[in-house]
Amino acid sequence: MKIKLLGVMILIIFCIGISVSIIIINNKTIPKVNLVDINDVSKLAEKNWGQIRDITFLHRDIEQPFSIIDKGENIIYQTPSNYFNGVNEAIKNKDTIVDLKQNNEIVGKLIIHNNEQEVIQQLKSELITFIVLMFVLLLTISLVYVAYIYKVLLKPFQHLQVFAANVANGHLDFPLHMDKNNYFGAFTESFDIMREELATARHKEYEANRSKKELVATLSHDIKTPVASIKAISELMLVQANDEKILKHVNTIYSKADQINLLVTDMFHSTLEELQQLNLTITEQSSEVLVTMIEDVNYHHKIQYDPIPQCIILTDAIRMQQVIDNIISNSYKYAGTSISIQSQINEGYLELHIHDFGPGMREEELPLLYNKYYRGTNVAGKNGSGLGLYISKYFIENTLGQIDCYNRKDGFTVILKIKLA
Repeated sequence: MKIKLLGVMILIIFCIGISVSIIIINNKTIPKVNLVDINDVSKLAEKNWGQIRDITFLHRDIEQPFSIIDKGENIIYQTPSNYFNGVNEAIKNKDTIVDLKQNNEIVGKLIIHNNEQEVIQQLKSELITFIVLMFVLLLTISLVYVAYIYKVLLKPFQHLQVFAANVANGHLDFPLHMDKNNYFGAFTESFDIMREELATARHKEYEANRSKKELVATLSHDIKTPVASIKAISELMLVQANDEKILKHVNTIYSKADQINLLVTDMFHSTLEELQQLNLTITEQSSEVLVTMIEDVNYHHKIQYDPIPQCIILTDAIRMQQVIDNIISNSYKYAGTSISIQSQINEGYLELHIHDFGPGMREEELPLLYNKYYRGTNVAGKNGSGLGLYISKYFIENTLGQIDCYNRKDGFTVILKIKLA
């Protein structure tokens, strides 16, 4: 509808332009020289020669401007709008030249100016002015229409482009603000409804996954309590039993309980980490707490450690216990050797160097050990989830510390750097 209206307006302006141009051309007429009038003026001038300057009505019968000159080309009389520039110029301009005589002797000339070029020049000027005005009008209308098209058509699509980019990037909280009365009102409203439905579906999916993970985390935590009781009772039975067959069975129960405990711990850590619920509380602790942590995992009395330097460290005791548990458990599982722990204070950190004497890791695998779910090539036949060092790195770095590992000729070493207070 708007396009048709624009076309009609342009057609009307074009027709008006042609009509006005025709009127301007028709109104511009070039005065014709009347020979009778010229003859009358020339006779009047010859009759009154010598007194022509006093005759003020000579031009009344001739529409074109004229001049009367003597033989020396001196102006004797000329109409107010006429400018005589010489006979040669009059000839070039195609002026009408009539000789004035007295006693058969030429005493002057009557020169009637030919203003055809002036009329044509004036006509051109008027036409050009009108055409320019008409094009300015058309340009103004076109610009107004382009601005209208931009506002009604292009700008809504730009909003839609930004909206689509937000949806593609997962930002579903930005609504699509659009005038519902424009051409694409219903169309754009459908996109915003789609965004709301996607946001609702994503929230429901998040809540469902959260509930599942919370359930797994809760069950994992609850399972650890009876498993710990089984391990404690098994340890007591190992101390009290004398029969070799009973000792064998109790050892089996203890090892399986320990295996279940490790698997449940991994599952518990994985679920909580994905939920970003692994909250850490950094406090100042005495370095003596590390002795207790080491002794808590010294199941088989295979750990030998030097006295830990007395200092105040910044750590989360619960998370640091999990870090030490994970590292020692890995040594038990993959090296199966005794463990040596050396400690020192170095550049603002308390360093624990945890050494085992197993085969170690391939050098190309060392940078990958902290990746989630990654397990090296030395895990054949051994249970695990690939989360131990990943979670340990997360804990130690978020308590302002560092973790590193490397191969030795006689084993494998993990370094824990704990920030000093």
